[in-house]
Amino acid sequence: MKAIGYKENLPIDNVNSLQDIELEMPKATGRDILVEIKAISVNPADYKVRANMPVEGDDWKVIGWDATGIVKEVGEDVSLFNVGDEVWYAGDFTRPGSYAEYQIVDERIVGKKPSSLSFAEAAALPLTTLTAYEMLFDRLEVSKEDANKSILVIGAAGGVGSILVQLAKKLTKLNIIGTASREETTSWLKELGVDTVINHRNKLSEEFKKYDLAAPEYVVSLNATEHHVDEIAKLIKPQGKFGFIDDPKSLNVMPFKGKAVSTHIELMFTRSMFQTEDMIEQHNILNNASELIDNGTIRTTLGENFGIINAENLRKAHAFLETGKAKGKIVLEGF
Repeated sequence: MKAIGYKENLPIDNVNSLQDIELEMPKATGRDILVEIKAISVNPADYKVRANMPVEGDDWKVIGWDATGIVKEVGEDVSLFNVGDEVWYAGDFTRPGSYAEYQIVDERIVGKKPSSLSFAEAAALPLTTLTAYEMLFDRLEVSKEDANKSILVIGAAGGVGSILVQLAKKLTKLNIIGTASREETTSWLKELGVDTVINHRNKLSEEFKKYDLAAPEYVVSLNATEHHVDEIAKLIKPQGKFGFIDDPKSLNVMPFKGKAVSTHIELMFTRSMFQTEDMIEQHNILNNASELIDNGTIRTTLGENFGIINAENLRKAHAFLETGKAKGKIVLEGF
């Protein structure tokens, strides 16, 4: 089967950073399903791993954690899917990824693809939807019925933010404050239902004063957390909840002590990496999200389609993601 992989951690402008390769097709056993991949999307995790995770031995490393496709084979213990089903998923950090024609994935982290979306439109959503949903409802434990509270989402126009603000708008009664710094991303957030858009290039506390905003009970930081942590501590409501998903080199949480602010880290891969008892929750979240999309409650966050799935187009996608200027998600489709 065709695949795209790497053997060395190289800058994305090096043609060997991602290469077109041929690999043997895997076989489904146990609770695994074999999926023929139709479309994928790229995430910051992709370029972080490509640049930093060494390959063991002489093997190729195949990455990628968002895919849509068709079930081609099921393991003997599979009960959730049948051959021919259209599926979507974000995969498992410990297994070969979605930059390939076929992929093995545990059925418990796979959902039914939204029928109203194309494979490419749907591919934009699994990882970010799982991350956003888990952050809101598993980590921060936001109540869907709790009104008169606010959430600040820093870096809200990216992949995770674009779905998180929709989930917050449609499934909760929160007042939503999102940050963006460009006219294009500001308009995007307003389109998605953000109540107030502030500029994260300025001091957040000053932006809150400018717009006369009350202290938020919840703050979610999706990028540049290290840069914003002091401002977050200054403006968050006492006994509030702070969550982040990025990878700061260090994070001093002591500024939160005086306000007894709880700190939460979300990593979508945790359930599959550790085979947690509630691993099947990702199957349930994806199925719920599929229904929300098909009934028009939330929409795809597809930003750009970079063409067919090959090394050249994936290198372009990684390079663009590394600029930090992406709006929504980048997808690739077909081989």
